[in-house]
Amino acid sequence: MHINEDEKLKGSNEVHQEVDDVTQIKYFGGHEFDGIKELDNPLPPWLKYLFYVTIVISFSYLVLVFIFKDDSIIQRKEYYKEMAAAKAETEVAVKEEAGKAAAQPLTQEQILAAGKTIFDKTCLVCHGRFGEGLVGPNFTDEYWIHGGRPEDLHKVIVEGVLDKGMISYKSQLNETQINNVIAYILSLQGTNPPNQKAAQGEKFVRE
Repeated sequence: MHINEDEKLKGSNEVHQEVDDVTQIKYFGGHEFDGIKELDNPLPPWLKYLFYVTIVISFSYLVLVFIFKDDSIIQRKEYYKEMAAAKAETEVAVKEEAGKAAAQPLTQEQILAAGKTIFDKTCLVCHGRFGEGLVGPNFTDEYWIHGGRPEDLHKVIVEGVLDKGMISYKSQLNETQINNVIAYILSLQGTNPPNQKAAQGEKFVRE
């Protein structure tokens, strides 16, 4: 009886091809470790194509962001739009507050009280509750880094000193609020609170 080579090969594969007893799926030959054998069980077509789709989407996203610089993908335009709106609202509120302050002149006691409120909200974290100095300099001694005149303080508040960690407050405080907090800061001179920070800058004597 004559058996051709193809039939012999087929018969040999069928003899040596192991099958899992539970799933009846053939084992993937040569993939065995610690008694565990890999089944020749390919992914279902729908899952395989879904995987291909995710690759296409990921590649498209990278092209849009890093090659075409599409800001809408990373919401940069939306961020700038919201920041501009917030800045505009702040500027309007500052102008309204300035108008109210101009319509009602304050006494010296009211100016200092208003300045203290701003100081406690804005300056306390860096200059201490009593102006004794923390990260920022001491306001109670006679030494000043950028000058001790009211106009010097005004410049620091408006322009900031970024290399010292002092930001600009021109968009957060109106002119009246700035003058009020300057008056309060200058009133701290000579109060001698505990735990004062060491003197910084040059001595300034008021005339």
